[in-house]
Amino acid sequence: MSDPGVAVVIEDDADVRNLVGAVLRQSGFDVHVAPEGRAGVNLVREHEATVVTVDVGLPDIDGYEVLRRIRNFSNCYVVMLTSRGDELDTLTALQSGADDYLTKPFRPRELRARIAAMLRRPRAVPEEPSTAVAPAASAVQAAAPAAPSPVLQHNGLALNASARTVVVDGRDLLLTRSEFDLLHEMLRSNGAVRTKSDLVRVVRGDYYGEDTYISDSDERAIEVHVGNLRRKLEEDPKSPRWLQTVRGVGYRLTPARA
Repeated sequence: MSDPGVAVVIEDDADVRNLVGAVLRQSGFDVHVAPEGRAGVNLVREHEATVVTVDVGLPDIDGYEVLRRIRNFSNCYVVMLTSRGDELDTLTALQSGADDYLTKPFRPRELRARIAAMLRRPRAVPEEPSTAVAPAASAVQAAAPAAPSPVLQHNGLALNASARTVVVDGRDLLLTRSEFDLLHEMLRSNGAVRTKSDLVRVVRGDYYGEDTYISDSDERAIEVHVGNLRRKLEEDPKSPRWLQTVRGVGYRLTPARA
């Protein structure tokens, strides 16, 4: 990654803080660290951080409150660090708006891989209204044929894969990276059933290959992401418009409506 921006590490354990900071510096980030939540929030605001790692257990305010405060002013990527075996921490982190999570202890290369995957799929930046003058008809005729549209549409929803935007019934939908990637995959699947293990690999990116073990916690994280996505889509659970649950397997796209 070349000049990826600023990273802030909010962690009270000095060993973990130093490890995460070293990993991020090796990845090219300008790194700032804080041992407490309030100081970390201030660093995120001051330096306009691109990526933030937040420990759930902090001495002043907990990681969820840190995340809530950050989300009031920043759309940065947030990776929550949780204790191994505490699934409630993991699910709460995702429900609170974290982009990803890692359980301690973790391998440095996994942290690098997770962050690299996030940065390869940047959040959409709202486009400014265009003030350009429309080209003359002759110029349009002379132009090369347009490339295939990157927009996938289904039941009133339009997803632009290139701009990473989603519009539902004329309103913009703000999704996390994981939510966008899951929705994109479901639209691309065109009604085929996708297992939770399939979707874990979609969210995790290159780090999770075909031979990588998929844990129950990984699959439950997908359930949380899908639940968050349904809430933002304002799905009717009795008559879903976009995502159907295939009990015991995974999810599929609903049939197109006339």
